[in-house]
Amino acid sequence: MKAGLKVPKFQLSDQGGGPRTFDNLCGPRGLVLYVYPRDNTSGCSTEAAEFQEFLDDFAALGFKVAGLGKDSAVSHQKFAAKLTLSFPLLSDPSTALIQDLGAWGVKKLYGKEVEGVMRSTFVFDAGGKLIKSYAKVKAQGHAQQVLDDLKAA
Repeated sequence: MKAGLKVPKFQLSDQGGGPRTFDNLCGPRGLVLYVYPRDNTSGCSTEAAEFQEFLDDFAALGFKVAGLGKDSAVSHQKFAAKLTLSFPLLSDPSTALIQDLGAWGVKKLYGKEVEGVMRSTFVFDAGGKLIKSYAKVKAQGHAQQVLDDLKAA
């Protein structure tokens, strides 16, 4: 997804089973939507914990944070409870939104090429326009990078 494009319309369940749309996720200035491959893996746990650590800093800038993965809402609920996450994790088992965002494709996993979720982050303004995207990111330190970029903007 390229800067300037609008977020695709969606309605997905979060870890509590509640329906979520862009409008009910967005903060006063925007939304940081990070896409991750799988609950309860080391990289995804690291990334989620770091976004949780900086949640108040994102809020101070007017941005809310949400995670997006293909696991079920029940899996997300267990993952969120394990890590004490206080932000929504959206369940996209069909991968429709993940694909619309461009976070699905061929990647290397343990030396083999597989098709799947590519760790990515999308920052949208309050109107739903993409401000910045991060493709194929490394989990550790990524939340800090996004936060630093928003502070500098």
